[in-house]
Amino acid sequence: MKAINPKNQAKLNKAIYWLKRYNELNDLRNFADDNEDQKSFDKLDKVCAKAFDKYLEYCEELPKNQVKEIEKSELY
Repeated sequence: MKAINPKNQAKLNKAIYWLKRYNELNDLRNFADDNEDQKSFDKLDKVCAKAFDKYLEYCEELPKNQVKEIEKSELY
């Protein structure tokens, strides 16, 4: 994905990285939940929350129209 304003490209890349990381961790968390592994689920739940918080931090630094494009993408 390309930033509308080139000076925001690094922030956009980091936001996308953390969204992808959240998606990966969420899949693992769902797998742990399906297997009734409460210990792994709790650990992954905390890590997922941190990853999503990082994503939101970078989204706050981006223009709203750029965030909307991320939310419309297949990543979200």
